[in-house]
Amino acid sequence: MIQPYLDENGFELVDIEYVKEGANRFLRIFVDKENGIDIEECGRISEYISAKLDEKDPITEAYFLEVSSPGAERPLKKPKDFERSIGKYVNITTYEPIDGSKEFEGTLLAYDDQFVTVEIKVKQKKQKVEIPQAKVAKARLAIEF
Repeated sequence: MIQPYLDENGFELVDIEYVKEGANRFLRIFVDKENGIDIEECGRISEYISAKLDEKDPITEAYFLEVSSPGAERPLKKPKDFERSIGKYVNITTYEPIDGSKEFEGTLLAYDDQFVTVEIKVKQKKQKVEIPQAKVAKARLAIEF
């Protein structure tokens, strides 16, 4: 419903989430573009999406619509997200332990259709970890301290 508008205007749909927080529900739409997105652009996108949602009415209960940038800790979901993040600091959580751990934070070295390879530090030593894609629960860019 919104993808054609985003494509026409040079935006990328990063993620959509529909969540309940307390008594309220939120429809959050995360968008970005090559050089980042500003508040005015988020406002224009929000107006467009709000009009489309009013027209189609796919959600029957009351909710708040939020349109924003994914921020510095952008999620990595699609192959192109991983590919353009090679060399960047990432955080990856797995469904089950790999070498006794379910969370890996380090530099993304490689990505292919089978594995995500991350270089992590273990007691001041660098170590490569190959994580099978099927075991990746969540992946995002991370801020290195």
